Amino acid sequence: MLSTGYDILFFWVARMMMFGLHGMRDRGAEESVPFQHIYLHGLIRDQYGKKMSKSKGNVLDPIDWMDNYGADATRFTLARGANPGTDMALAEDWAAGSRNFCTKLWNAARFAILNGATTARPLPAVEDMTEADRWILGRLGTVLSEVDELLEEFQFAKATNTLYHFTWGELCDWYIELAKVQLAGEKADDARAVLGHALDTVLRLLHPFVPFVTERLWTTLTGGTSLVVADWPTGELLPAADPAAEGRIEDVQKLVTEVRRFRSDQGLKPGQKVVTRLTGPGFEAVAAHEEAVRSLAKLTEPGDEFTATASIEVALADGTVAVEVDTSGTIDVGAERKRLEKDLAAAEKELKQTDGKLGNQAFLDKAPADVVDKIRVRRDTAAADIERITARLDSLPDS
Repeated sequence: MLSTGYDILFFWVARMMMFGLHGMRDRGAEESVPFQHIYLHGLIRDQYGKKMSKSKGNVLDPIDWMDNYGADATRFTLARGANPGTDMALAEDWAAGSRNFCTKLWNAARFAILNGATTARPLPAVEDMTEADRWILGRLGTVLSEVDELLEEFQFAKATNTLYHFTWGELCDWYIELAKVQLAGEKADDARAVLGHALDTVLRLLHPFVPFVTERLWTTLTGGTSLVVADWPTGELLPAADPAAEGRIEDVQKLVTEVRRFRSDQGLKPGQKVVTRLTGPGFEAVAAHEEAVRSLAKLTEPGDEFTATASIEVALADGTVAVEVDTSGTIDVGAERKRLEKDLAAAEKELKQTDGKLGNQAFLDKAPADVVDKIRVRRDTAAADIERITARLDSLPDS
């Protein structure tokens, strides 16, 4: 396989092929060609899509990036933009995001290792796993298959993005948080085994893209000699995807996400705990995860004299969950009213601007359809924000 830029396809690649066919013509068709596959990558351009030039002063020095963001972050950034035949507009924001990813991976693995994550203990039997365990291992098996297929097709950017979103969005942000509850209970050893095997597989998959961080973490986790010579994961030990477990965990994620948004609307700080009552048929379906939901959303259980000051309903697969909170004494009503009034003014301004553009026929005739659609979305969002903020202001007690 030859890896090269498309700009020298006829200057170099075609000549290599012709010279091979000519000089090795007595070897037969298979042996006379110098390569069987050609991977044509795009050119690296600056953040505005301009070709890099010393005279323009828009050249990015990879050594500077390695000094500022690390070699792994630089490599990961280049891999995330490596779409076949497509130029890459490169900006430092990308490298900063890759550095954040490496830091996220490091912190998550460090937490897991410090809490006993191991590959020495075999995975528990499927019937003994929690729904969170079956969910993450099933998703990991799916991701492993997707990455294998993408690498076979030289889709390095898609493979990297698949690993990025799974590692950050599912393993770190959700499973490790759910596992914290298991680590404090009877399923602690099972959680340590699942965490260890999941991390082992993820580190192997990420190694071609993030070699140094994964090497250090993997050798610490497994005690192995080097990840460089470790086997590529096959997923043979991973259980099959469990649609029921995936659906349940998706419901938990939706419930926690909506409660967090609701808390923000109530003016509660992210780490501030609030007394909350959870009821309804939807909640009964995810009741086994109540401890995790309360931990993730910073909710405490209500006492006998609970009084709800605000509530929402969250629609899940098996019904709705009624979320009632008591915010009395937890927020500064005056400060919250000022914040909401400021947000309302911004939303009203946005609505006025978008209405003005959508009411201008000359603009609608000239503007591309996608631009008009985006303005309509902005207008609808502003209108929804006004309705939500107004309702919240009306619900606040007099300061």
